[in-house]
Amino acid sequence: MKASELRAKDIAGLEKEISELLRAHFGLRMQKATQALSNHSQLGRTRRDIARAKTILAEKKRAAK
Repeated sequence: MKASELRAKDIAGLEKEISELLRAHFGLRMQKATQALSNHSQLGRTRRDIARAKTILAEKKRAAK
């Protein structure tokens, strides 16, 4: 997900997006553990998306204060 897409969301939307990304990352980790994951680059991509979303959420919370 691009940063510009995340910046367009409000704080509640970002928190929802982060929880969905965490759920997706957990599913990918379970697929990796059961040898069912075919594209291992998805793990890194979701991890970076989570970090990007958390960074933008922190920026928005700081700006709201």
